[in-house]
Amino acid sequence: MKTWLITGADKGLGYETAKTALERGDNVIVTVLNKDGRSALVERFPDHARAYHLNAADHARFPEVVAQAEADFGGIDVLVNNAGYGLTSVAEETPPEKYRPLFEVNFFGTTEMIRAVLPGMRKRSSGHILNFSSTAGFGAAPGFSFYSAAKFAVEGYSESLAREVGPLGIKVTIVEPGPFRSDFAGGSLDSKLSDIPDYKDLGDWISSYSSSRHGTQPNDPARIGPALCRIVDAEDPPLRLPLGVDALAHLRAECAQVLEEIAKWEDVSRSTTVSV
Repeated sequence: MKTWLITGADKGLGYETAKTALERGDNVIVTVLNKDGRSALVERFPDHARAYHLNAADHARFPEVVAQAEADFGGIDVLVNNAGYGLTSVAEETPPEKYRPLFEVNFFGTTEMIRAVLPGMRKRSSGHILNFSSTAGFGAAPGFSFYSAAKFAVEGYSESLAREVGPLGIKVTIVEPGPFRSDFAGGSLDSKLSDIPDYKDLGDWISSYSSSRHGTQPNDPARIGPALCRIVDAEDPPLRLPLGVDALAHLRAECAQVLEEIAKWEDVSRSTTVSV
């Protein structure tokens, strides 16, 4: 039996992951935005589930929530940093009051929760941290500049973290979902339309993104829990886990493009090295 802490589990991928872990008999602590801290998961699994109200931007409360979780079920075996939201906008028109809160939740919310959980994992010389990124965190798309930047930050941080804590018995996996039928393209997506004529085509695409994508994505949220449980149970889990056929295609295309560009400009790359 494992004990999970899953952030942002009011609905969507976090909720489905928690439900799967509970159905197989694990203990699960979820954080939710509901101010009363209520979750249907606790009502259904009263012996194995706990829920706490937590805004992922309220970093000062993270140690308190972790301490309560450890008091309830002992040490945390699996941390799932799922809390986050999307932002579609043109980079030139995105003001700090839009992109800074995004980083506070999507990136710093991840790093600060890990800082709160790591002492316990180090003490037990075990644990698994799953950080939600996105295919947009591996290869960016127009209109997602700041969302991609936050997810790229999660990926770089996670790569370094994995090398730091791996020797201590702690595993790290970056989860890179493709489009799921979650609320990402609905209420969890903040969109700002462009007022600059030069960006009209991009602005039109941004304005239609939510209505054209929401509810039509190819991946089923109910399938993410079993996938993550397989990773958590694996003796040698991956550093990166793309989820969905489209995610696999996206990552492969990005890798191929990078290799092609490196080969094309290799002479310039080599030109700065002094021959020995």
